Parts: sequence; structure tokens; C-alpha cells
Amino acid sequence: MIWRPWAKSGLLGRERTVRKEEERRRGIFTRRAAALGLVQFGAFAFLGSRLYRLQIEEGARYATLAEENRVSARLFAPPRGRILDRNGKVVAGNRLNWRALLVAEQAVDVGATLETFSKIVPLADHEKARIERDIRRSRRFVPVVIREFLTWEEMARIEVNAPDLPGISVDMGTTRIYPETEHLAHVVGYVAAPAESDVGDDPLLQLPGIRVGRAGIERHHDRILRGRAGTVQVEVNAVGRVIRELDRREGIPGQDVQISVDAELQKAIRGKIQEGTTAVLLDARNGEVLAMATKPAFDPNIFNSGVSAAQWRQWTAARSTPLINKATNGLYAPGSTIKMVVGLAALEARVCRPGDIVHCPGHFDFGDTRFHCHNRNGHGGMNLRSAIVASCDVYFYEMARRMGIDRIAAMANRFGLGVDLEIELPGTRRGVMPTRGWRLAQGRPWSIGDTIVHGIGQGFYQLTPLSLAVMTARLATGRAVQPHLTRAIGGRPVRGSRPEDWPSLGIPEADLRLVREAMWAVVNGGGTASASRLPAQYGQMSGKTGTTQVRRVSREQRERGFNVNALPREWRPHAMFVAYAPHDNPLFALSVVVEHGTSGSGAAAPLARDILIEAFQRLRPAPGARVAEATR
Repeated sequence: MIWRPWAKSGLLGRERTVRKEEERRRGIFTRRAAALGLVQFGAFAFLGSRLYRLQIEEGARYATLAEENRVSARLFAPPRGRILDRNGKVVAGNRLNWRALLVAEQAVDVGATLETFSKIVPLADHEKARIERDIRRSRRFVPVVIREFLTWEEMARIEVNAPDLPGISVDMGTTRIYPETEHLAHVVGYVAAPAESDVGDDPLLQLPGIRVGRAGIERHHDRILRGRAGTVQVEVNAVGRVIRELDRREGIPGQDVQISVDAELQKAIRGKIQEGTTAVLLDARNGEVLAMATKPAFDPNIFNSGVSAAQWRQWTAARSTPLINKATNGLYAPGSTIKMVVGLAALEARVCRPGDIVHCPGHFDFGDTRFHCHNRNGHGGMNLRSAIVASCDVYFYEMARRMGIDRIAAMANRFGLGVDLEIELPGTRRGVMPTRGWRLAQGRPWSIGDTIVHGIGQGFYQLTPLSLAVMTARLATGRAVQPHLTRAIGGRPVRGSRPEDWPSLGIPEADLRLVREAMWAVVNGGGTASASRLPAQYGQMSGKTGTTQVRRVSREQRERGFNVNALPREWRPHAMFVAYAPHDNPLFALSVVVEHGTSGSGAAAPLARDILIEAFQRLRPAPGARVAEATR
């Protein structure tokens, strides 16, 4: 065998090469295994840190979220406070109301759900439109009322078909009820669903079926009557359907509000008046409203279930305006009922003395204009007392000419005419007590002729029956009484129930006594209302008639022998009467306005007498009772 040393060295070289290759591969594997190990370690470390964070650091939070998926907390509306009359009779209360609610986020397809529901409980097109509007306005988790006032049969059909009605549930709420219907509608007002502008951030107003006051006492005391919401916790399943109630915290019910109106007296008065008539009866000593009756009116219960378009058109198209409270929003010239105020203004301005005589020939000439007295033959010589008793126009033409309109207006304001009155009826109008400045603000000058006609209550006056009743109460007492309706809130009496709560008008007692005696004689001394005296057992009534023209009587009509009764009814004058009684210890102050009643003495005064008889029979104190408690 031949030895070849170079062959051995080649073999060793190959072996070294193979060994290096294997070492290189092992190095690569080791590095990859280390990298994979690091990745795995990092992954486990991350998972460990997440588990620690979820279970240790945020465990309580996620447990709460899990609990919230099972437990749902919901607000529910508290019972609305009641409104009571002066005797504790409920004039606005609540009754149970079963209703169907829809939570949009719990329904797979709202449209399909509503379509299924309408096959079980039929829905009219306007109801569907209202539901769709409410869903758009509300957040998806806020329940929306689908149907109220469900019957037992309807509730049973809904519950049987519950699997096909996702998001729909039956709920028990309350609804407002007005037992006296139209008799107290303008005073108590009504409630309705809140408008979008009302809701804001108040969660209570987002609740299904919640109502807010829209008029009258309901609106003025809305927050007091509304109360505070309660909460209920219920257990729900995966689709949000309630399984059981876990906890309930009752809300704070709204407080009861007691008003001064006597519901039975109000009904009795409305039974005596005709359409277009308004009567306001006050406690003369403290301004409490005992009755505020006007015809026509409306049934406030209709607003609970929603006013139909046809009903709304009927109300708004009616010339008799049943939605308007004419006691606080009807505007009339006062006619001769303002003559006492004109006389007091003349005495204060010292343009006359009580015994000064003005001759009445049946007319008053100023320049080339003739102003007529209602007595075409004239009254002869008149002083202030006799001019009020006979309602002589010429005397007050002359007084107005002497002192000017601004002095009349200043005195009238002190008696509550043409100023804001503190009554709890939103939207009450102050009316217009014209002055020179008021006329100039309209871009027109004031003339002496304007002043003259305003001396007898004609012209630009616009006063409410309420303000005329306030004027009468202030004449009877000499105090600046304010009309008010609220007697107590939550059982606690409010200010204004005592005569001494109201300040003096600052009118000399001698002047007040003079006009009071004149008002007594209007009824009991042969004046314009002598046919309307009270029966003796009720004392004596003092008052003043008034007749307000709605169309000017031309000279030609007067010369032909004008007969007002020949006119169409809508052209005839308004009839007015203001009164207080008893004369020697006033308890009641009253104003009556009969639209197109022709004559204050013929239409308004007899009605006022009948109203006061009702008031005495129902509210007069028993013998020996203290005066301060007479009408409580």
C-alpha cells in the first residue's frame, strides 16, 4: 500500500468543515430557541400582567359592569301633588294608568316591533307618527309610551305575545284627572307632555308619561306639584327583559296645593251665567279668589289623552274662545263702574269739593263737539254723591276736563287698574290704563276730547274683570289687597290670608266714605240698581252699574230715537256691575261682565245679586265667628 500524506490532510479538512457547519447550525438553533423562549416569556408576562390588572386592579370595576348587565336601575315618576279647593275637595288628582312602553335599544327592529304591536293593540296613524317622533327626540335607552289606558284584555294580549315584542313592556303609572271638568278649567289649568325645550338636562322630564303644567295653577306651581323621581333596580336577562324587581326607593311626591276657590260655589255660579258672561268673586278683606267663573270653558281631561286636530280646530274657530280665561285675559272698557275712581281723583286733585254742583242738561259741549249723557233730558244739579247714584255722565265729563287723564290714571293704578296683579295665573293681562305718554308712544297726540270721554269709562281703556273686582275690594276696605288663589302649600298657609297683610291705599277716609255711601245708594237709595237689592237677611249690597258701547252711536241715530235693542246682539253694549257686601262690614267684592248684555242695571246687577246670595249661603260665617275666619 502506498502512503499518501496529502490524502489524510484532505480528510481532516473535510471533517473540520463538517464540524464547523454543525456548530454553526447548533448556534442558529440555540439563538432561535432563545428568541422563541423570550417571545413566549414576554407573552406569558403580558398575559400575567393583564390578568393581574383585570382581576386585582380593576376587578371591582368589571364586576360592577357585569352586575350592570344583569341589574338595571331606572327612574320612575313620583305622584303629582293634588290641587284642593278651600274645603279640601280634590279638583286635580291622579288615577292609575296601565301603559305599554318601548325601549328602542332593546328592539331589534323598531318598525317591525311596532307593526306587530299594532296587530295586537291597534294603533292609529297619528299615534304611530307620535311614537316615531318621541323615539327620534329621546335617547334609545329611554322608554317611550306606545299606548296609555290599557284594558285588562289588552294587557293580557301584550303579555302573551311578549316573545314577539322585544323592547316592549307593560308599566303602571298615573294620569291626571280633573273631577270638576270645565267648571274650574281656567283656574286649575291642565297638564301635557313636556316640549323638547322643557326637557333640557332634567332626567325626570324624560320619563315616559311625565306631564308638566301648561296653564293655571298647574303651571304656576308646576315644580312644587311635580316632586322628585324615585329609583327601582330590576334584574334583566340577556335581551333586557325584566325578570324581577330587586330594590325600590320611592321618590318624593309632589306637594298638595290648596286654593281659595270654593268648587261648589264655582259650579253654582256657572249654572247661573250664560255664554259670554264672566264673574269674579273675592274675599274683600284679603283678596282671596272665591270664584272665577266664565263661559264657555273646556274639559282639561282631554289634554291627558291628547287633543285631536278636530277638537283643536273647534276650540280655536269658536267666536266664544273657550280656551281663554276672560276673567284675566278679557279686555273691556269699564264704563260707569270707574266713576268712583274718577271722583276720588278729582277730590285728591282738589278740582272739586264733595258738595260742588255741576248742572247736567243732558249733554256736555266742548268746542263744536257734543258729549251726551245717558239721560237725554238731563239730571239737573249734581254733586259727586248724586252723580254716582244717578250715573250722570255730564258731571264726570266736567271732572275729567278739569284734572286731565294722567291724574285719573294715577288714581286708577292705585286701585289695581292697568297694573300687574299678583295672581298665580300665568299670562294674566294687565290691561291698558291710557295716559298722554301712552298715546304719544303710539305716535299720536292726546286731545282734550279723549280726556272727556275717559271720564265715563269709555275710550282707550282695556281692563279685565279681575282688575274691576280688585278695584271694588280696595274701595270697600281702603287697603291695597292683591288677588291670590293659593291658600296653603303642603298644608302650610301662605302669606296674604289676613287683612293686615295689605297696606293702606293712603286715601282719606272721608273721601272713601263718600263714594261708599254713593255705591250704597246706587242699590238701596233709588239709584240705577235699586231693583237688585239683597234680601234683608243678607245685609245690604253696595255697587255701581256700567254699560260699555262696542259701536259708536251716531248723531243721526240719536235724532231718530235710537233703540239699542233693535241692534244685532254683537253690536249691543256690554253690561257691567261691581259690588261689595255687606255694606257695613264688607266680606265679598264682585265684578260681573255680560258681553252684549245691553244694560248694567238690567243684565249684570240682578246676576250679581244672585251670586252674592249664593256666597252668603255657602261662605258667610256663623253668628259669633271671628271676622278673620269668615271665609276660611
